[in-house]
Amino acid sequence: MKFGKEFVSQMVPEWREAYMDYNSLKLIIKDIVRFRKKYASSTPMATTPAGSVLKRRVALYRAFSGLTSRQRGSLRKMEDEEILVAEEGEEGQWQTRFLMPSEDGGEFEVVFFRSLDDEFNKVNCFYKKKVGEVVEEAEELSRQMDGLIALRLKVDNPKVDIGGGSELASNGISSVSAVHPSGRKTVEMSNEGEILEENEETGIEELETADRKPNRGTVNIKGFKPQPLEVLDHIKINVPNTKPDLSFSKKELKKVEEQMAQAFSEFYKKLRLLKSYCFLNQLAFSKIMKKYDKFSSRPASKAYLNMVDNSYLGSSDEVTRLMERVETTFIKHFANGNRRKGMKTLRPKTKREKHRNTFFLGLLFGGSISLTVAIIVLMHARNILRSAGHDLYMENIFPLYSLFGFIVLHLIMFSGNIFFWRRYRVNYPFIFGFNQGSEIGYRQLFLVSSGLAILALAGTISNLDMELDPKTKSYVAVKELVPLGLVIVVLLIMVCPFNIIYRSSRYFLLLCIFRCLLAPLYKVTLPDFFLADQLTSQVQAFRSLEFYICYYGWGDFKKRSHNCLDSHVFKSFYFIVAMIPYWMRSLQVFCVQNSLISPS
Repeated sequence: MKFGKEFVSQMVPEWREAYMDYNSLKLIIKDIVRFRKKYASSTPMATTPAGSVLKRRVALYRAFSGLTSRQRGSLRKMEDEEILVAEEGEEGQWQTRFLMPSEDGGEFEVVFFRSLDDEFNKVNCFYKKKVGEVVEEAEELSRQMDGLIALRLKVDNPKVDIGGGSELASNGISSVSAVHPSGRKTVEMSNEGEILEENEETGIEELETADRKPNRGTVNIKGFKPQPLEVLDHIKINVPNTKPDLSFSKKELKKVEEQMAQAFSEFYKKLRLLKSYCFLNQLAFSKIMKKYDKFSSRPASKAYLNMVDNSYLGSSDEVTRLMERVETTFIKHFANGNRRKGMKTLRPKTKREKHRNTFFLGLLFGGSISLTVAIIVLMHARNILRSAGHDLYMENIFPLYSLFGFIVLHLIMFSGNIFFWRRYRVNYPFIFGFNQGSEIGYRQLFLVSSGLAILALAGTISNLDMELDPKTKSYVAVKELVPLGLVIVVLLIMVCPFNIIYRSSRYFLLLCIFRCLLAPLYKVTLPDFFLADQLTSQVQAFRSLEFYICYYGWGDFKKRSHNCLDSHVFKSFYFIVAMIPYWMRSLQVFCVQNSLISPS
């Protein structure tokens, strides 16, 4: 793959406009080459084709690297005569001066360096801005981590009293947050307190011993600087579905630790993206300058790339140091010192596509196509559409199997969504809140839909066979129970507790369905909103479920007869069931609007 395509494929979509415009600079270089070709072909000494003349001129005037390393020192003088790069202005904007604008085609090279400077200053300023933002976030995480450490000490040792006041000031630790104007207190959790690692275990043991001694007001341990507990006076545990009070329990501590671990994980991911942004842009400037040297026969890349290395983009190491600090803190406080476990959470490996998934996907998809063709051939061969029982068959059996058709179609469409999200680098696992590394992909979802299609189509064919085959025609009850058996199988798979058939994704779906049904009682999140919005398109599937209840509960399915369509109760619920997804969606909107207008 060419660098230009690879460069675009690795961009962070939200920062696309902040990356170097590699293609526009390539176009300017092409203009330079085009002018040189035209100039070479118009000279009277040109006795050979223009292309060969240009190649010979490039070879004759290309920069010479020298036979020994001693001669490389003379290149700097030549480079200094080609361009001059300096930092100008109060904002530190870098400007390049091309020293040979009067040469033929020099105006194109002036435009190139002007555009190059604009792109570099854009990238440099954006990177500096983002580094400042992550430094502020790191400071906020540090203050939140102070509160978490104090909370851990208080929960583990409820009676211990660790001095604050001067201790608080001497350690340079500020309170986590101020008391809310309404009287309630808020909490914000995340970074590392001042605890000396080499004496940490000994200090904790002495702390526990001191806690058991009577009339002990303050613990003073040499080599151990515990988190002052005055921080807890300004903290309220912000855990959903719990009462706002100042009591600290292990359940609340566990919830806060989970939130803090997630915050550190997302912050580390942002640092990795920022580091990748820096590396990709530096590589892009290196590539474009080498391309310029190649086609212009001017050794200007070394001087310009030295400037890139000396700039903030090339010399700043704040991101690297923050990454190391986050790794150390996360491993120590959230992975119990297990580096492998901690790094597995911070840097989850990309899920590798397994060959067996692709194999079974092709097998099941091909099987579903074959069964569809077999049903069509069977219907035409046996003239089912013109048979006497056609109307009765379509009235009873078709609604039962159409439920699976709606589900399969929905899964196929959603797998298409995931495919395009991945193609255009949309971070859907983070947006929907999936567990890192356990999110379902489009191949897996398409595999599930193909498997369900196989079951439904096989049931349809078996039902047709049992209807038309004289040997099986008498077993009426068996053939009528096939679609009900398929529904039971699907429901059992959904609630299966074993780690098979994508358990984490199944449970995530069940949790979202539960929150959608109880929309007023739970905070509306994006997965819940997305699912409820999708369910509004599945009204007919809900009506099919209602028909299942009527057909197998009220009707005489053994004789394939029912009076569902004549029942006023069925007709009433026919409209009520259709309103359920819209009702859930309206409750979600109501909850969101109330949360927006409620006083903070």
